[in-house]
Amino acid sequence: MSSSEDDTPLVKANGRRTGAPTDVKMGDATGTNGHVDPGVSIRFGPVKAANDVDMADADPQADGAAPKRKSRASIGQRKSYAEPESSEEDDQPLSKRRRTSVKHEDPETDDDVPLALNGRKLPKASETAIGEESDSDVPIERKLASQKKKIQQKAEKDAKASRKPDATKAAKAAPKAMANKRQTNGVKKEPVDEKPAVIKKTAKHVQLKGKPAIPAHVKKAASGKSTPVKKEESEEADDGEEEEEYKWWEDPTKGDGTIKWTSLEHNGVVFPPPYEPLPGDVKMKYDGIPLTLHPDAEEVAGFFGSMLNATQHVENPTFQKNFMMDFRDILKKTGGATDSKGNKVDVKDFKKCDFQPIFAYYDMKRLEKKALPAAEKKQLKAEKDEQEAAFMYCMWDGRKQKVGNFRVEPPSLFRGRGEHPKTGRVKARVQPEQITINVGKDAPVPPPPEGHSWKEVKHDQEGTWLAMWQENINGNYKYVMLAANSDVKGQSDFKKFEKARELKHHIDRIRKDYQKNLKHELMVERQKATAVYLIDQFALRAGNEKGEDEAETVGCCSLKYENVTLKPPNKVVFDFLGKDSIRFYDEVEVDAQVFKNLKIFKKAPKKAGDEIFDRLTTSALNKHLSVYMQGLTAKVFRTYNASHTMSTLLKDMKATGNNAEKVKAYNDANRKVAILCNHKRTVAASHAGQMEKMSERIKGLRYQKWRLKQQMLDLDSGLKKKKGAKYFERDEDMDLEWVKEHQAFLLEEQRQKIQKKFEKDNEKLVAEGEKEMKAKELEERLQVVKDMEKKFNKENKTGKVEAEGKGPTIDKIETAIGKLEQRVENMEIQAQDKEENKEVALGTSKINYIDPRLTVVFSKKFDVPIEKFFSKSLREKFEWAIKSVDEDWEF
Repeated sequence: MSSSEDDTPLVKANGRRTGAPTDVKMGDATGTNGHVDPGVSIRFGPVKAANDVDMADADPQADGAAPKRKSRASIGQRKSYAEPESSEEDDQPLSKRRRTSVKHEDPETDDDVPLALNGRKLPKASETAIGEESDSDVPIERKLASQKKKIQQKAEKDAKASRKPDATKAAKAAPKAMANKRQTNGVKKEPVDEKPAVIKKTAKHVQLKGKPAIPAHVKKAASGKSTPVKKEESEEADDGEEEEEYKWWEDPTKGDGTIKWTSLEHNGVVFPPPYEPLPGDVKMKYDGIPLTLHPDAEEVAGFFGSMLNATQHVENPTFQKNFMMDFRDILKKTGGATDSKGNKVDVKDFKKCDFQPIFAYYDMKRLEKKALPAAEKKQLKAEKDEQEAAFMYCMWDGRKQKVGNFRVEPPSLFRGRGEHPKTGRVKARVQPEQITINVGKDAPVPPPPEGHSWKEVKHDQEGTWLAMWQENINGNYKYVMLAANSDVKGQSDFKKFEKARELKHHIDRIRKDYQKNLKHELMVERQKATAVYLIDQFALRAGNEKGEDEAETVGCCSLKYENVTLKPPNKVVFDFLGKDSIRFYDEVEVDAQVFKNLKIFKKAPKKAGDEIFDRLTTSALNKHLSVYMQGLTAKVFRTYNASHTMSTLLKDMKATGNNAEKVKAYNDANRKVAILCNHKRTVAASHAGQMEKMSERIKGLRYQKWRLKQQMLDLDSGLKKKKGAKYFERDEDMDLEWVKEHQAFLLEEQRQKIQKKFEKDNEKLVAEGEKEMKAKELEERLQVVKDMEKKFNKENKTGKVEAEGKGPTIDKIETAIGKLEQRVENMEIQAQDKEENKEVALGTSKINYIDPRLTVVFSKKFDVPIEKFFSKSLREKFEWAIKSVDEDWEF
C-alpha cells in the first residue's frame, strides 16, 4: 500500500478502486472467496525454512498516515541468564530479541537455533529441483493435494466434535472479547520496553519440582499394559543400592513453573587442550618463503592448513576473505611473520599463501591415529572417559542426570551453514574468565583451571543451563545443558507434542476464522488471516527480520516483494532463502481471496526490498493465535499438521510382508508428511556413490546366486534340460571383466576379515595374560584366501563351478538360492527407499515434527522392532514415548 493510503481502507465503487475517508472500512468488494484446494508446497522446497524465534508483540499503530518501511536491521542484543530454551518471548521487544540467539544442546531436535546467513544470490532452480514421480507425469505434491484436503476436513469435523459445550462457549467468547478492543490499521511498529522484560514460562520450560497435569489418555495408555519396573544400578559410588526407574511421564506431580530446580550441583566444563606448536621443519610458506610465526598465529594458520581437503570451504571466496582478514589481524598483534633470517614478511595476498606443509603434517598425524591398534585406541578412549567422567553427570534435585555438551568448543575456523557471511572467521579460544557457572546456592562452586577464575557464578533456578559463555563470531550465547535423554529434555519434548495435540480441538475454528478474515475490513486483520493461511496450508515458518550481518533468510511474516510472484488466476510462486540458506522455491495454488490479498499487499508503490506483510510481526501473529489456545504459536501448526497427517495415514495403513517392506511402508507415510510439511534437503554429494555401492552389493548377491546355480549343474547336469538353459545363464551386466573385479573384491574383503579377527583374538589373549599368536598363525588362516583365488581362476578358465560345502545337495542349494533372492529383494526395497528419499528430510519429520508415540504405535501394531526407526540415542531421548503408549494410542 502506498504511504499516503495507509490510513485509507480499500473500497470499490462501481467496480473501481477509490480512496475513502479514514472512517470508511474495507468491504467485501474484492470478490467472493472462490475456495480451491491449496497445492502442496514441495517442489523446490528446503529441508528447513527460516528460523522461528517468537518475537514481542508490536502494538498496531493508530489510524493515520504512516510511511511504509523496509525491514530494518536488528539493533541491540539482550544479555540474559534466563531460561535459554524459551519459545515464547512475547514480553521482549523486537529490538532486543532479534539479535539474541541461543546455541542449543541438541541441534538435531531444537527448532529454534538461529542460522544467520547472508542474502547471496539464489541458486538456479535446476540446482534444487525435485524430479517428478517416475511412473507418472503428475508431480507427487499434486497427487497429495486432494488427500491433504480430506485429512483437513476430517480434522475440522473431529475438532468440533471433541469440544465440550462449555469449552466451545468459552472459546467463542475469547475472540469476541478481542474484537471489542479498538483495532487499528497501522503499519508495523516496535513496542517501547518500559519495564524490564520477564521471560514467560513456556511449553519448553520444564521443571523438576512443580507438578503438571499429565493428560488422562497418557496415564491410561501408560498403565494399559503392565510394564515391568526396570531397575538399574545406581551410578553413585557411595550407594550400592538399586534405584527404581523414574517414569516422570506417569507422574502427575511434575509440572511447569518458573522454578526449574531447588538443588543443582556439577563439576563445570572441560576445556580443550592447549595448542601444540608445529615441528621446526613444518612451516607455512608465503610466495615460496617458509615463515616463522608466533604460536598464536601459527595455530590460526594450522586451522586453515589442516582442512585443505574440505574444498567446499577452503575454495569458497568468502571463507578465504574472512580467514585472511582475521589471520592478518593476529599477525599484526603477534609481531608479524619473518623469514629464516629474521626479516619481516608482509603476508597480504591469499594466493601467495601455501599451507600444504601444514596439511601434510596434520594428515600424517590423522593417518597415524587411524593406524593405531584397536587395543591402543580402546585404551586411549578409556583414559579420556576417565578424565571426563566427573563432568558427564550432575545432581539435579537429588537425581543424577547426564550432561549433554560439557566440552567447551575448541578454537577453529567458523564454517556456518548454508552461505553464512562470516564463514572462515576465527573462533577464538574460550577462557574461564568468559564463562558463567550456574549452581545451587548451597552447592560447591566447581573450581576453574589453575590461575584462572570464572566470569560469574549464578544461582538461576529459572534456567536449565549449567554454564554459559558468549562466542565471538555472532555474539551468540552457548549453553551447557542436560543430555537429550534427561528428564528435563524429555518433558520438553512431551509438552511440545501435547501442545500440538491440543491444537486438534481448535483447528476448525482457526481455519473458519482465517477464511472469514481473508476479506476483513481492516488491512492488519487481512494480513494476519493470509499469514495464518500460508503457515497452515503450506507449512511456512513464521520468519523474522535479520541484521545487516546476517543472511536474508525469511519466513512468512518477513516475505519481501521479490519473494512472491503472482500468476493469475490463483497461482503463487514463492522464492526465498529459508532456514540453512536452502532455497524455498515452489509454485502453489491458493484460494482466490488469498491471491487477491497478496496482489493488494504488493501494490505500488511497493518495490523490491519492501515487506509484503508490512503491518504484521511474528509476535503479533502469535499473540493473535494465543486467543484460540494458550501457548499457541505459528510453529505449533507444523508439529500438529505433521503428527495429525501421520496419525491419519497410520489408521488406514495395512503394512504387510517382512520387516523391510513394513519399514518402507512407514517411510512412504513419513515421506508424504515431509512433502506436505516442506521438510526438504538438497541431495547429498555422497548420494550417487552410496547408490552405486548398493547397486554393486545387489549385483554381488546376484553373482552368488549364479554360482549356486552352477553348483547345481555340477551335481546334476540334467537340470539344464529340466529347468531350461536360461535359468542358469549369467546376467548380461556381469561380463568376465566385472566378474574378475568382483572376485578381487571378495578376496580382499575375506583377507581383511581374517586379519581383523586375528588382531582381536590376540588382544583377548593379552588381556587374559596369555601369549600372543605368532605371524605363522595368520599365514595359515590366510591360506583360505589363496584357495579361494585358485578356485576363482579355475572357474574363469573352465566356466564351471564345483559344488561347495559339506554334503551339498540340490535341496540345500535351492534353499540357499531362496535366501539370496530374499536378500536381493530386501536390498532393492532399501535402494528404492533411499532413492525416493534423497530430497526429502525424513529425519526432520520423524524426530522433530511427528509425535514419536506414533512411531511407537506403528512398531507395536505391525510388530517391527523400534530399533528399525530409532537409533540408540533416539531411543534414550524418546524413552518416555516408547514406554508410555500401546498400539491403540491415538494422537
